[in-house]
Amino acid sequence: MKLLIRWAIGALSLFVAAWILPGIYVDDGRGWLAYAAMAAILGLTNALLRPLLKLLTCPLLLLTLGLFTLVINGITLWVASSVATNVFGIGFHVAGFWPAFWGGILVGIVSVVLNAVVKDELTSDEALR
Repeated sequence: MKLLIRWAIGALSLFVAAWILPGIYVDDGRGWLAYAAMAAILGLTNALLRPLLKLLTCPLLLLTLGLFTLVINGITLWVASSVATNVFGIGFHVAGFWPAFWGGILVGIVSVVLNAVVKDELTSDEALR
């Protein structure tokens, strides 16, 4: 159940990023299917590519006191959108590095907020039982 909730939060976070940022968009007619598939692809990209990128950029992470993680988030979003569009034909597009950078930040913020809200609701529901 928790995996499905995290997946839905990821899809909603991607929707917010596409809604707010002009360089992130979904092909017409794809709708929530594109966001749901992109959330799964982004999750896999974060699980597989992100640790490698953090290992390779460890000196930059230390030098910038962790702020280079924002660049890594943007790169993983950009790579995931490229995989979604070119490999799976999903039609989730990120139009360059800067939309990916800002999209990574926005997806991260929305995910943290929604995870906190859901966690608080789950905790309060468990307390009532």
